[in-house]
Amino acid sequence: MLWFIATCFSYFFYSLSSLGDKIILAGPAKPKEYTFTVGMSSILAILVIPFASLLGFNFGLPQGMQWLWIVLDAVVYILGLYCLFSALDRFEVSRVMPAIGASQPILIFILTCCFWGFQVLRINEIIAFAMLLIGGIIISIDKSLKLTKDSLKISFLTAVLFSLDYVFSKMVFLDLGFWQGFIWIRIFSFLLVIFLLLSKEFREGCFDNKKGGVGKENLFLFIFTQIAGGAATVLQSWAISLAPVAYLAVINSMRGVQYVFLFIMTALMTYFLPKVLKEEISKKIVIQKIVAILLVCAGLVIFSI
Repeated sequence: MLWFIATCFSYFFYSLSSLGDKIILAGPAKPKEYTFTVGMSSILAILVIPFASLLGFNFGLPQGMQWLWIVLDAVVYILGLYCLFSALDRFEVSRVMPAIGASQPILIFILTCCFWGFQVLRINEIIAFAMLLIGGIIISIDKSLKLTKDSLKISFLTAVLFSLDYVFSKMVFLDLGFWQGFIWIRIFSFLLVIFLLLSKEFREGCFDNKKGGVGKENLFLFIFTQIAGGAATVLQSWAISLAPVAYLAVINSMRGVQYVFLFIMTALMTYFLPKVLKEEISKKIVIQKIVAILLVCAGLVIFSI
């Protein structure tokens, strides 16, 4: 169950990263700029290479089909990021995230069956999976759910790409192990972003400073947010490498854990530090979040039994 613990910690760090983004970022999302930033930061994974022997692996070149899975994973990961940021730029979070959250675990389950055959879960695991999925969807809805044809299209495409990311990264980890696979995936994610810079339109979108930057006053918070996001990515990737194939969809359905942490942190900051971050917390919202938290917690307990 080490993968289960790693997943919980990864979503804790994702919540810290999301909280930092809430404080720092203002206005609509900037798809090209965000994709560029995340892709460029992927190269930091090479800092692990000098410590390869201490971590128990020999860093070397992949062989044969391993190259294919690495390249495919880097492609769907970067395209998934761009689609996600584009969706958040065009539509409200309350339209995008529930749609992605509802479809992605199911898509991952279908894809794992296509690649590795039908995956059998115990009755208690199926019940826990359903609770985690429903709880995650409920807690991610911030306003009345207003879905449109266009928002559903881009949300579904994003879910497909990130679902393929789970499957392809698992393929890489099965062949190369965690650290070597993780580093190579990040290297190719970086190279793909560099390749995209050949496009003038993408390049202009990345370096358009008219919408403002981080600002000196938020520099420390920005660095902390990036570290938290990096730790979350490493932990989630490690969880994917450790978990049996049947549980890949469960890892994704546990995303509700991130929203639980984020809601608690946001509520505390709204109460104690309203000048830093203040969000509307009505009686209706509290009841909605509590119901979702109970479902997520129940799902975690049932799954761990």
